[in-house]
Amino acid sequence: MKRTATIVSSIIVLATALLTMAQEPEPPVPTGRRLREIVAEKFPDGRVLIGGTTGSWSFGRPTGTVMDREFGYVTPENDFKQSVVHPDPDTWRWARADAWVRHVAGNGQVLRIHGPISPQCSRWAKNDARTPAELEKLMREFATALYQRYNGKGGFFALDVVNETVVNGKWHTDKKGTPWEVPWFRLGQDSDENRTPLYIKMAFEMAKKHAPDFKLIFNHHEDASKENSWDLIKKTIRYLREGDLRVDGIGWQAHVDNGWATPANIEKLRALIDWAHAHDLEFHVTEASVWIKDGVTPESLELQAQTYSAIVAVLLEKSESGKVAWNTWHIDDPHSWHRQWHGGLFDARYAPKPAYYAIQKTLEEAKP
Repeated sequence: MKRTATIVSSIIVLATALLTMAQEPEPPVPTGRRLREIVAEKFPDGRVLIGGTTGSWSFGRPTGTVMDREFGYVTPENDFKQSVVHPDPDTWRWARADAWVRHVAGNGQVLRIHGPISPQCSRWAKNDARTPAELEKLMREFATALYQRYNGKGGFFALDVVNETVVNGKWHTDKKGTPWEVPWFRLGQDSDENRTPLYIKMAFEMAKKHAPDFKLIFNHHEDASKENSWDLIKKTIRYLREGDLRVDGIGWQAHVDNGWATPANIEKLRALIDWAHAHDLEFHVTEASVWIKDGVTPESLELQAQTYSAIVAVLLEKSESGKVAWNTWHIDDPHSWHRQWHGGLFDARYAPKPAYYAIQKTLEEAKP
C-alpha cells in the first residue's frame, strides 16, 4: 500500500511538472546578436567572460533556454553547495551537480563552481553542539569530495573557495542559534596579525591539493565601497600567498540597488579591480543584481539598464590589464532571488528588458 501511494505521488509530481513546462511560454529571441556571440568574437582570448546563473532545474525550460542561448559562461546557483550535495551526515547527492558536467559539454560553455566554505552550509553543520574537531572533519570531507569529483572535468574552470568571510571589516563569526552563521569559525584563528580564521587557510590548502586545475576565487558579498572589509580581504590574500597557497581571483557579489552606478561608486570599483590586477588576480563579478524596489516603470527600467551597463563597461575597460568576468544572478524576473524586486535581464514572459539591450550595446561597442 505504501509503495503504491509512493508511485502515485511520483506520477502526480511528474505530471504537474510536465503540465507546467507545457504552459510556459517560448522565450522570444531578442534583436541583435546573442551576448555569447559578441564575447566570442571580441574576446577570443577569454580575458572577458559574460555569464548567467540558474539551477539544473531549468534545463529544458525557458530559463535554461535563455541561459544557453545567451551565455557561454555559467554558474550553478545552489547545485554544488554543501546543503544540496551533503544534506545530512549520511547522505551524498551528486545528481544535480553531475548534470552540469553533461550540460556544459553539450552547450560549449565554461563553468564556475559555487560551492564555497561559507555560511551557506548544511543545516546539520550549524548544530551548536558540534565540537571543532567534528566540524573540521565535516568540512574536509565535503571540500575534498567536491574538489576531487570535478577537478579536470571539461569546461569547469573556476571555483569559489570561500565566501562571505567578512562583515563590516570584521570576521563573519559563528552566531549561535541563528541560521546565518559561519560554524567553521569555531575551528579557531591563526596567530598572524589579523587572526585569520583557520577554516579559510584550510579551504585553500585543500583546494591547492585537490583542485589544481581550477582558478581559485576568494568571493565576497559587500559593496565595493566597504573599504574596511576589502582591506581585510586584501591582507588575507597576501597572508595566504605568503604561506605558499594559491589565490587566483577576487569575486564580488554585486547585489546593488537601482542607480548604484554613481561616479563615486564606479571609482571604488575601478580601484578594486586595479588592485586585483596589480597583484596578478582575476576580477570576477560573481553575482550581479540591480534591484528595482520601488515599482517597475519605464524610468526605473531605464535606470536599471544604465546601472547594469555601467558596471559591465568598467569591466571591459579594465580587461586590458587583466582577466574580468561578469555573471548575472538573475536571468529572468520569475526566478530571481527576490522576485518582488525585478532584478532579471528578462521579464516574466522571458522577453528582454532594457537592461539586456544596454549590456548588448556595451559589448558591441567594446574595443576588441
